[in-house]
Amino acid sequence: METAAANPVHDRIRQEIDRFPVVLFMKGTPVFPQCGFSAAVVQVLTHMGVPFKSVDVLTEPEIRQGIKEFSNWPTIPQLYVKGEFVGGCDIVREMYETGELTEVFTSNGVELQPQD
Repeated sequence: METAAANPVHDRIRQEIDRFPVVLFMKGTPVFPQCGFSAAVVQVLTHMGVPFKSVDVLTEPEIRQGIKEFSNWPTIPQLYVKGEFVGGCDIVREMYETGELTEVFTSNGVELQPQD
């Protein structure tokens, strides 16, 4: 049985999440988010002092669609920690509020530098 052909978009996504400990696929940039959900996740990560790589899906339509297929998750933003999909805005916010997000970062060796 033949396996599915390699998907260059999925390969690019895999490279990003393998290369950086924390990656946020978002609309816009951390300095200029283009949607409220992306802005909310950036705010949480910044408040926690999490160093992260962002990927602006608005400048790369193939990534915008590809990330949804890659994670089997229909919305953006999407947060990855050490190559694993964590969730979108609502999940990240809920995990932050319960302290679970801090545990995800610390258990994966991501150093937090909280902002005052």
